[in-house]
Amino acid sequence: MAVTETRNLPAQFIEDLGKDYAKQLTATTAIPIDTSKFAPQVAAQDALQTRAATLAGTGVGSFAPFIQAAQQQATAAGQRLGDVGTTLTGIAGLTGAPTAAQTASFTSPFQQQVIDTTLAEFDRQQAINEQNIRDQAAQIGALGAGRTGVQLSEFQSQSGRDRAALEAQLRQQGFQQAQAARQQDIQNRFGLAQAQSGLGSAQLGLGQFQTGLAQQVPALQRADVSTLGQVGAAQQAQRQAVLDAQRQGARTAAYEPLERLGFFGQGVTGLMGGYPAQYQFQSTPAASPLQTALGLGTSLAGIFGALR
Repeated sequence: MAVTETRNLPAQFIEDLGKDYAKQLTATTAIPIDTSKFAPQVAAQDALQTRAATLAGTGVGSFAPFIQAAQQQATAAGQRLGDVGTTLTGIAGLTGAPTAAQTASFTSPFQQQVIDTTLAEFDRQQAINEQNIRDQAAQIGALGAGRTGVQLSEFQSQSGRDRAALEAQLRQQGFQQAQAARQQDIQNRFGLAQAQSGLGSAQLGLGQFQTGLAQQVPALQRADVSTLGQVGAAQQAQRQAVLDAQRQGARTAAYEPLERLGFFGQGVTGLMGGYPAQYQFQSTPAASPLQTALGLGTSLAGIFGALR
């Protein structure tokens, strides 16, 4: 039995394009895509970000030295002010009319030696003068006279008064010098108290200043950390954008052959749908040996039948 097969074939150039597309599709899809070239990447932290993190870590408690310094200055200021109180207490004891006990510590240790030496010289001069009176009386032969005795007695009395006055004068000078030294000591102590008070105030002010620094240090460090972090993040974002662009470029390059092949396939498909079959092809399959034998037997039988 003969079989007739009918096929509607596209135009030859479309069939050639289809074959070419099939070859390219097989060859292209047979090549594996290296996805490592466009694998996602994360940009590392910028050096400024690392520095910001380090500063944030090391900056914790960085104000402590300023607080300790402020406490030390405050303690020193308290000690200075305590010294001022002690000095003022000592000055209070020196106020009022000076006494011998108060001026004794200001008296020169050489004052008595000066007095003794001066009085000894006075006594020597008075002895010389008394001897001169006696010598004059002896020269005139009146050494034992009553007038000479009165003269010597008066001289000795006056010498005693002069000697006492001289000693009082020396002691008064020493007292005045001691009083002046005492007054100078009071003024010096007042000056020292003022200096100590000023130094204590300065140390207290320094402690307050260091306390202010301790309060400002964390704020300044936070500002530094914020600035470093923001600039570092911007630079990290820039590098991340570069990595993403490179990744996108590598992906585009990897899939470009497939996309190009896809466009090619769409074009071929469009052509195949737009062009009808140009000719028809019919084919009859060749008979199998059995069919040939059967056909030959039938023919022979007919021939034999006709011959009969």
